[in-house]
Amino acid sequence: MLVRFCAAAFVSILTIGAAQAQVRAPSRLPDPRTEFVRQCAPRMLGRWEHPEEVCGCLHDHAAAAVEDRDLREALLRGISETGVPTIETDWVPASKQSEIGPTFTKIAKPTLQCMFDPAK
Repeated sequence: MLVRFCAAAFVSILTIGAAQAQVRAPSRLPDPRTEFVRQCAPRMLGRWEHPEEVCGCLHDHAAAAVEDRDLREALLRGISETGVPTIETDWVPASKQSEIGPTFTKIAKPTLQCMFDPAK
């Protein structure tokens, strides 16, 4: 009888522990901004005093100025892979490749602001 009671108590503890673990550890998807800064900052080391600030600013201001999702994602990819705003033509659909130049015109001012005065 004591063995059954101990076995039941052990199973109860395991069940409660598993349920609490599920409640405490919800599946967390990485924040896109944080992930971008994590990938971008190493490319900015040595160029800027505060690479995380520059990367965060580029994400929040320069890339945010681009309304088109495909162009914005290509721009973010270019920055995180090279450390400078760039868009490869094969990163965007052929129908949007003519918009690459105007996109750089649109982001020029916020990009310069981010690179030379990211605190503002």
